[in-house]
Amino acid sequence: MTYTSRSTSNKAYNGLPELQELESLIQEGKDLMRIRVPVHIQHQDTHLPFYVLEMGSTSPEAPVLALVGGVHGVERIGTQVILSFLKSLIRRLHWDNLLQDQLDHLRLLIVPMVNPGGMRDNTRCNPNGVDLMRNAPVEAEGKTPWLVGGQRLSRSLPWFRGENGAPLEPENQALADAIHHGLKQQKYAISLDCHSGFGTRDRLWFPYAKSTAPWPGIGAAHRLTELFEHSYPSHEQYLFEPQAHSYTTNGDMWDYLYDDYARQQPDGCFIPITLEMGSWLWVKKNPRHLFRYHGLFNPVLPHRHQRILRRHLVLFDFLMSATRTMPMWAPASASDQQRAMQDALSRWYPGLDGNITTAV
Repeated sequence: MTYTSRSTSNKAYNGLPELQELESLIQEGKDLMRIRVPVHIQHQDTHLPFYVLEMGSTSPEAPVLALVGGVHGVERIGTQVILSFLKSLIRRLHWDNLLQDQLDHLRLLIVPMVNPGGMRDNTRCNPNGVDLMRNAPVEAEGKTPWLVGGQRLSRSLPWFRGENGAPLEPENQALADAIHHGLKQQKYAISLDCHSGFGTRDRLWFPYAKSTAPWPGIGAAHRLTELFEHSYPSHEQYLFEPQAHSYTTNGDMWDYLYDDYARQQPDGCFIPITLEMGSWLWVKKNPRHLFRYHGLFNPVLPHRHQRILRRHLVLFDFLMSATRTMPMWAPASASDQQRAMQDALSRWYPGLDGNITTAV
């Protein structure tokens, strides 16, 4: 479904200032982007648009950077960070020829609000009570933390995966379709999915969530990590690591999407990253966050909110440059891939044998 202009005064947008801002940005930058609404998400008596935006090259050879936010409705800061970057991008393109040249050589795929119904309700789950990051048909290889790893006991409990054998929730199906088609026949791609709520430090997580064994793409992820740390030696806020170093889960969508990509393009290089903003630090600095569910996942004070919107712009700019140049630094030959894997194992899995079998 193609995009058509609409008013943001509809009462369905009550509680969704992010959706109003998104549509305002679409109006401002509509000549710079390709806009689709492949589905509307039913929420009570209305249907909320699921936006998929593309910017930059239309060449099938152009590397792809996918930016995703709003998977968990209560973690609004993820969508807000993407909208802040999108606003900057639109306005810079009016004068920044170097940025335009960069976009001519890569494609941006942006899904800023995966779960508009959950965001309107200020809940982690979608309107059906399903946690979208526990909903994929992926089973963990070992034991996962109780409840947190995904459960099918009741949608009244958190981390509900959905009924066994049920299709993907409509939000996840729309996301899967966007990623599948956006990365189809694409040899190089990176994705960044923006979340909040874990720990006191910002983490950049790589797959797998389903297994503690090294992920097959961990060598390329290590190369990307080295690029960032070497290029920004004073920017020490991020902890790069496999997600399973923190906990494992069932039903992770990025495990599912990566496996789908790998089946279709076994010689491709796709690095899914989850940005997990450390909201526990916000709580530590301001205990009033504890008295508001929203405050456990989002900065409340205006100055801190503005700081969070600013601090990740370096990461977004870096990922654009890294995506464009993936053919230069991503491990390609068998020997190069082996070296990259050994480097990754030395950093994240010290003591393991170099011939260790990776997760599949």
